[in-house]
Amino acid sequence: MDVKETRYRVTGMDCAACAAKIETAVSRLPGVARVSVSATAGMMRVAHAGEAAFLPAMKTQLGRLGYGVFPADGDKLGADDRGRDRDHRHDRDHGQADAHSHEAGDGQGAWWSTRKGMLTIGCGLALGMAYGIGRLYPPVEWWAFLAALAVGLLPVASRALAAARAGTPFSIETLMTIAAIGAVVILASEEAAAVVFLFLVGERLEGVAAGRARASIRSLATLVPKTAYVERNGAVEEVPAASLSVGATILVRPGDRIAADGEIAEGDSAIDEAPVTGESVPVRKQAGDAVFAGTINADAVLRVRVTAAAADNTIARVVKLVEEAQESKAPTERFIDRFSKYYTPAVLVLGALVAVLPPLVAGASWSEWVYKGLAILLIGCPCALVISTPAAIAAALSAGARRGLLIKGGAILEALGSIDAMALDKTGTLTEGKPRVTDIIAIGRSEANLLSMAAALETGSSHPLALAILDRAKADKVPVPPASEAFALRGKGVAGKVGGKEIFLGSPAAAAERITLSPEQLRRIAAFNDEGKSVSVLIAAGEPAGIIAMRDEPRADAQSGLAALRAAGVEPVMLTGDNRRTAVTIAKDLGLPMHAEMLPQDKQRIVRELRAAGKKVAKVGDGINDAPALAAADVGIAMGGGTDVALETADAAVLHGRVGDLAAMIELSRRALSNIHQNIAVALGLKAVFLVTTIAGITGLWLAILADTGATVVVTANAMRMLAWQPRAARG
Repeated sequence: MDVKETRYRVTGMDCAACAAKIETAVSRLPGVARVSVSATAGMMRVAHAGEAAFLPAMKTQLGRLGYGVFPADGDKLGADDRGRDRDHRHDRDHGQADAHSHEAGDGQGAWWSTRKGMLTIGCGLALGMAYGIGRLYPPVEWWAFLAALAVGLLPVASRALAAARAGTPFSIETLMTIAAIGAVVILASEEAAAVVFLFLVGERLEGVAAGRARASIRSLATLVPKTAYVERNGAVEEVPAASLSVGATILVRPGDRIAADGEIAEGDSAIDEAPVTGESVPVRKQAGDAVFAGTINADAVLRVRVTAAAADNTIARVVKLVEEAQESKAPTERFIDRFSKYYTPAVLVLGALVAVLPPLVAGASWSEWVYKGLAILLIGCPCALVISTPAAIAAALSAGARRGLLIKGGAILEALGSIDAMALDKTGTLTEGKPRVTDIIAIGRSEANLLSMAAALETGSSHPLALAILDRAKADKVPVPPASEAFALRGKGVAGKVGGKEIFLGSPAAAAERITLSPEQLRRIAAFNDEGKSVSVLIAAGEPAGIIAMRDEPRADAQSGLAALRAAGVEPVMLTGDNRRTAVTIAKDLGLPMHAEMLPQDKQRIVRELRAAGKKVAKVGDGINDAPALAAADVGIAMGGGTDVALETADAAVLHGRVGDLAAMIELSRRALSNIHQNIAVALGLKAVFLVTTIAGITGLWLAILADTGATVVVTANAMRMLAWQPRAARG
């Protein structure tokens, strides 16, 4: 039977323990080959056979644990999803009183309106009433606290039983249930009730924090407006943005968000791309330029031709890629997961030994040491430790995506922090990827007149050099007269008539076939060639009219970006297939070593040599021509402006193509790793401190629960600080 892999969205997860329980429960279903669950993304990936019978069985299995599930690809985080989830919760609340619902973890509604929120409030009220009754009628105090305990503990115990049946006997609910029942046995019902209440409060705090982390990337989807103005048959009508089809023309007014990825068909305006790329300065765009969904039209009416459906626009792809990245576990996270599988049973054994051995061996008080053993069970709950890594990684991935830095998974995020060598492609990475006019030398006329004639001949051409001349003419506001009888001469140039004069624009070699260039003109042409520039000579009426030099110039931030890499301890090197003369010039301008005239396999060889020398290597390129080298590197990074290549190839992508963002990506990785180390230190440190103080008799059940839920909240809050991360350059 064929096995297919499907992604599902799971409602109700607010911690890594939830993900572990779901993974175990689903893996026990017939026909399931592999399961991977991400609590931070709220997603599950399942390789299974038999879709028709599988989904109902999985819904039933997870429903018993209190989770909702539906296919991710068919439900797009919209109002329909929320409606389905509300229906699911409504049915579950009426049909399963002991469901383990974590709705607030999904960010669905206020925390107090969820079943778990109401349970927490009810438990708190019951505890308060027990205190009041105990003060008024001391003889029934023990029973009052027992009743308050039952309000909170029965659902927790039911969840523990459901988890055990689904294959997770050593869950946090199990430890809590054993500790609470044990406290009742030794007549500490007041503390037991208070501890269960604190546990529920801690879970609510975890749920709120998890929902905030999950919503940080999903909120990108809200950047796209719900409606758009479409031009049809000469009229404009408002339609849902999700219904826009490729080829449709939409009207975008000043101040409106653009409703779809597209190409400007008519108009000229500044576009605020900060919501998508993090670029703070609006970009001037005109007819023929690409625009992204979610960006803001600043100052003029635009007509935009839609080039991608709603499900495929830049923001939708970014959201999907980051969610998928959150499903990919980092090495540290995988180690912690493996560790926790042995850690929890070990805590149970340790608690039992502490409770039993001193009374048996040394004749110590049973009540005292059983109490300490129960406290150790609470101290040992693994939630804070397990959530320490994925919470930080999820926050870092979300923060990066908001700055135009896409990192496809925790493993890649960790690897970036150890990079100490970076091989960069030239064209489109260190340079803009298209030539620009750098020098204009007019002969016997003004520069404007020379540029005007050249632009007249090139009008309508799509050749990169022609576009460079046309762009310069537009930038200089040079009038472009019409040309007649224009035709291309293959490999030589273009000829025609402008203002009644015979005009030719072509290479110096082709020009030399028509006229004699002076020694000074030849010297200037040779100097431009030595600088890696392409040269065109304009001939008018059989006489040299001027020389135009063009080159693919380094990006504006190339120098500062490379300096930032070096400051981060990363050694940059340029690999290019371009000719050596051009490569030497660019490398000299940027002050970095280079290898030129390289075939794809040559670039791959250089990357392998760097790795063989003990370097951790990142390769930066366009994701297609550099595919072998990208695959050979420790991390492959694609540069691009939201293109399919930039988003869907390599291990990471820099959306707006700034060289400085490469150093920012490494900075983000190192900040995330530092955050993870802080989290692990807090989680283990608090447990170690409370373990010692509990055995010494200084602290008891009250503070023991804070070693778990308190540490979990502290760790999650620390991880959430990553959401506010900004590159050092932006802060400075």
